[in-house]
Amino acid sequence: MPEEPAQKRRRRIPRQLRRVLSLVAVAFMIEYLVIPQFSSAKKSIHLLRDVNPLLLILAVVVEAAAIASYSELTRTVFTPHAPKRIDTYRINLSTLALSHVVPGGTAPASALSYRLFADAGVPASTNAFGLAAQGSGSAVVLNVIFWIALVVSIPLRGFNPAYGFAALVGVFLMLAFFGTIALLTRGQRHADAWLRSTVGRLPRVDPEGISRLLAHVAERINMLTANRATLYGSLGWAAANWLLDAASLWVFIYAFGYALSPIDLLVAFGLANVLAVVPITPAGLGVIEGILITTIVGFGVPHQPAILAVLAYRFINFWLPIPVGGAAYLSLEWRRKPDNSATS
Repeated sequence: MPEEPAQKRRRRIPRQLRRVLSLVAVAFMIEYLVIPQFSSAKKSIHLLRDVNPLLLILAVVVEAAAIASYSELTRTVFTPHAPKRIDTYRINLSTLALSHVVPGGTAPASALSYRLFADAGVPASTNAFGLAAQGSGSAVVLNVIFWIALVVSIPLRGFNPAYGFAALVGVFLMLAFFGTIALLTRGQRHADAWLRSTVGRLPRVDPEGISRLLAHVAERINMLTANRATLYGSLGWAAANWLLDAASLWVFIYAFGYALSPIDLLVAFGLANVLAVVPITPAGLGVIEGILITTIVGFGVPHQPAILAVLAYRFINFWLPIPVGGAAYLSLEWRRKPDNSATS
C-alpha cells in the first residue's frame, strides 16, 4: 500500500484534534453543567405534584408551533421552489436532530439539509441562498429581539457584563450578515473577481461554476429584497419561531407557579441563545441550561422551580427532537429507496 502523502497527514491531524477537543468540551459541559442540574432537580421532585399537566401539554404544543414556524420560514425563503410542507417539516426535523447530537452540529446539519432539499427538487442556487438566509436571518432576528428586551430591561434591572458580551457577539453577526449582502449585491463584480482568483488556485474547483452560483445567489437576494411580501413573511416567521420558543419556556416556568415578566424572559432567553452561538457543544447543550437557570433565578424565580422548568423545557426543545428527527430521516430515506430501485 502506498504511503500516505505527508501533506494529507498534516491536514488530518488538526481535524482529529478538533474532534477530540469538541468531545472533551461536550464531556466537560455534561459533567459540570448538565449533570449537577439533574442532581439538584432530584431535590425538587416533590414540586411536580403541584404542576398543572394541562400547562405542560400547552408548553409542548407551543414548542411544536415554534418548530413549525421555522419550517414555514424555510418554505418562504425557498419560494417559488419550496418543497411540499410535509417534506419541509421532515427535512428540518432530520437536520435538527443531527445538530443536537454532533459537536459543532451546524455545519454537518447544513450539509445534510442541502442534500435533502436537493433530493426534494430545490435548485442549487435557491438551496444555497435559502439555507444561508434562513440561518443568518433567524440569528439576526434573535439579536434584534434580545436588544429590544435589553433596552427595556437595563433601566429596570441594571446592566450585567454578560449582556454587553452577548450584544457584542450580535454586532459582529449583524455586520457579517449585512456585509455579505452588500458584497453579493452592490459589490458583486468585485466579489466575483476575488472569488475567481481565489478558487482558481484550488484543485478540482471550477471558477466558472462558483461564479455562476454567486450570480444566482445575488439574484435571489435582489428578488427577496424586491418582494416585500416574501421579505416580511421571512422576518415574521423567524420572529414567530423565536417568540414561540420563548413562550414555551415561559409556560414551563408558569407551570411551576411563577409568572416571569415577558421582558425578563426575553433577556434570559436571548442571552442564552446568543451566547450558545459559539459551537462548543451540540445546540448549546449545558451552555443554555446554565445561563437560563442562573438568569431566571436572578430575576426572582426560586432555584429549584427554575431548574425543573428549564430542564423540562430543554427536554422538549433539545432531547425530544432527536428521536422524532431520526424517525423523520428514516421516512425520507425509505421513500428514496423505491425511487433508487426503480432507476437501477
